[in-house]
Amino acid sequence: MQVKTQAIKRSNAWFRSSDGIKNLILTQKAAVFGLLIVALIIFVAIAASVIAPNDPLKVNMSMRFKGPGSLYWLGTDNLGRCIASRLIWGARMSLIYSLCVLGLMMAISTPIGLLSGYAGGRMDTVIMRVTDIFLSLPTFLIALAIAGMLGPSVKNMIIAMASVWWAPYARIIRGMAMQIKQQDFMLAAKAAACTHSQIIFRHILRNIASPIIVMATLEIGSIILAIASFSFIGLGAQPPTPEWGIMLSDSKEFMQTQPQLMIYPGIAILFTVMAFNFLGEGLKNAIQD
Repeated sequence: MQVKTQAIKRSNAWFRSSDGIKNLILTQKAAVFGLLIVALIIFVAIAASVIAPNDPLKVNMSMRFKGPGSLYWLGTDNLGRCIASRLIWGARMSLIYSLCVLGLMMAISTPIGLLSGYAGGRMDTVIMRVTDIFLSLPTFLIALAIAGMLGPSVKNMIIAMASVWWAPYARIIRGMAMQIKQQDFMLAAKAAACTHSQIIFRHILRNIASPIIVMATLEIGSIILAIASFSFIGLGAQPPTPEWGIMLSDSKEFMQTQPQLMIYPGIAILFTVMAFNFLGEGLKNAIQD
């Protein structure tokens, strides 16, 4: 019992360091800035139905290209729709889509990486060779091809992105699992007659949870940018969905005459990606220190 308690305490060590991580993040101005922007974006996404001044889908051709005002905070687009409302709802769409992609990616990569790193031997070799095949492919182009074959829709875009982007994270998780497996407390866990599932989920997964969270945070920005790219070329969300990539696509015909139609969603994507990257870098530095 004493040996098993020691193993459990060691596997929960990353929880005890949470205060140190919090303090370190607060000393990094870029991470704090990213945290504030991310919190603001999440708040806007959750409260979009309350914050948005107008219906983002309502078309009013008599109000085309109106300037900013009390009714239309940032003006209107080529169909008389409220730009501010579409940006606000676009934050919700971008976060939902990116979290779906990220969740599916981690649902694929985490068990594969854990199994490969813990099992070792022939199983590890087979899994890693398959992973190497995916790593050797131009992932973005393959994702475009898969989305094109499945058809333009949000569901197919999510499947296409997750089906090819899981490989790098599976390899990283496998490496972390192999490192944890060699620690002394793992011998204590085995001596305490812990089952394989208990060792994998209670000890290995808990010890690598922090790095996985950091990887996920760093990846959200890239996913949001990729989602906007898919929607821009017509393979992601479809009009009239209020999504930032669609707003960029709709505004390209008016780039010279109405540049604000492209500037607003571009700024939204820029600050969102930058904020998640800053936050992820802060978390990474906190974990390393």
